[in-house]
Amino acid sequence: MSQFLRFGINGVAGAGADMGALYLALALGSGPYLGRLLSFLFAVWVTWRLNRRFTFRATESVWREWWRYLMVMLGGGVINLGTYMVLLQFLPEARWAPAVGVVAGSLAGMTFNFISAKYFVFRELHD
Repeated sequence: MSQFLRFGINGVAGAGADMGALYLALALGSGPYLGRLLSFLFAVWVTWRLNRRFTFRATESVWREWWRYLMVMLGGGVINLGTYMVLLQFLPEARWAPAVGVVAGSLAGMTFNFISAKYFVFRELHD
């Protein structure tokens, strides 16, 4: 349970990074979908670094682990980005709408991402 709590705390940090990067991309002229793709990739990198250090205490090659983490997180990313895109279709066009989409998407993909990280990315600690 403490692992899931740490994963959740890191997820909050990742959602903050996601929102910050998204609004930066929007300010630089990106649309809400390309901006979110870029911000999602940044958030994956942030959460990988945090989870590697504080949640799962990784032991393998950094680059090998990063690519495995990225590939596994894409499954949760489909859930996350799908939720974001659906919400943007139904929410009014407002400055706060992308932030709501980021939070809802992050929550929607969190359980899938935790299970994937625990058993597929950082698995050598659980074998």
